[in-house]
Amino acid sequence: MSTAVKFNLKGVVEDKDRHGNIRLYFRARGRKKVRLREVPGSAEFHEEVRCARDGMPYARSRVGQGPAQRTTASRGTLLWLCQEYFRRGGAEVSEATMLRRRSILEGICKLPHPLRGPVDRDFPTKGSLPFAAMKRVHVKELRDTRADAPGAANNITKAISAMFAWAKDAEIVDVNPANGIKRLTTGDGEGFHTWEVSEIVQYENRHPRGTMARMALAIFMFTGLRLSDAAIFGRQHITQIRNKETGAWEKWIRIKPGKTDTSKVRKQPVVVEIPLLPELEDELSVAPSGNLTFLVTEYGRPFSENGLGNKMRKWCDEAGLPNCSAHGIRKAGATVAAENGATHEQLKAIYGWTTYQQPDHYIRKARRRKVAQSARTLLIFDRNENEIVPLSEGVERGGTKKAKKSK
Repeated sequence: MSTAVKFNLKGVVEDKDRHGNIRLYFRARGRKKVRLREVPGSAEFHEEVRCARDGMPYARSRVGQGPAQRTTASRGTLLWLCQEYFRRGGAEVSEATMLRRRSILEGICKLPHPLRGPVDRDFPTKGSLPFAAMKRVHVKELRDTRADAPGAANNITKAISAMFAWAKDAEIVDVNPANGIKRLTTGDGEGFHTWEVSEIVQYENRHPRGTMARMALAIFMFTGLRLSDAAIFGRQHITQIRNKETGAWEKWIRIKPGKTDTSKVRKQPVVVEIPLLPELEDELSVAPSGNLTFLVTEYGRPFSENGLGNKMRKWCDEAGLPNCSAHGIRKAGATVAAENGATHEQLKAIYGWTTYQQPDHYIRKARRRKVAQSARTLLIFDRNENEIVPLSEGVERGGTKKAKKSK
């Protein structure tokens, strides 16, 4: 008996037809099930599932013509390991995460070996090499192909490390060659640029209230959502909760961030619950009604994660802010909260973080700034402290002034 393949896709189920053939469907409560026809694990398949979840018709031309053609890899090669990982390793990560890793790993497999050689019979691809022979030096070599972009370079290391970690757990390999490899950093080691207040004002001046660009800024600033979660954020995520102390009903945002959703590994998923601030509610009040999400394209459709990221890049460029990004707004919000005295637990609750390492970075940085600000007067010295200043004439040691004698 063959073992059914498990997919990391909530709502995707397997059904057998009357001939015993297994077919995949997407099911959601209260809706008709949708037949999934693309190759499981392919980019087309993930797009098909996303459309089914959003209640949109799937058009194959959205991600390419025709079904994905899968190259049969020889057992023991890096490409074979990648394909096994795509097929069997999705139970521990979200759909979006696996899609990103797949794109990176497939790109690695297409690289020539050695990297400086052309792709022909004398210079095979990286995917045709035995994965068991991969060492730390090889991972670093692949990482450094994107040394010009530290974030992209680190994503290469992360994807390789995740695949080999899964392979080790599946007893396919004994060693993870990416273990312990240091991440590359930007010049200041801070990663994405954190927006300054002046840059927020500059963006607002370019994109007035009522535009999709302005609404996106407010969502990122006042919720701390990542791109993937801001893309699906809609009215269904706003609920009313009664305040136990005052008895009044208050509007709250309740959303399960995809990046921290650990339900696939039988743990409790992280649910972010934050109050809907008046500033954000005011911006959302002008959002078009009848859409599944607040942020939509020119055609009234929800953004994909990459689509929203590209749109934010365009909006920032239009405002003359080439160094700013969506993630930088999230960092700006965390910085402001920490400087206003937010605790570790409060930052974890707002941003859906599960460890103390992430909020600690912002809290320590805020404390350093406050300490430096309070200590700035300590750097001022008295230039006259070594000069001898004579007692004023007519003043005795006790400090009492003597009356002047009349002549």
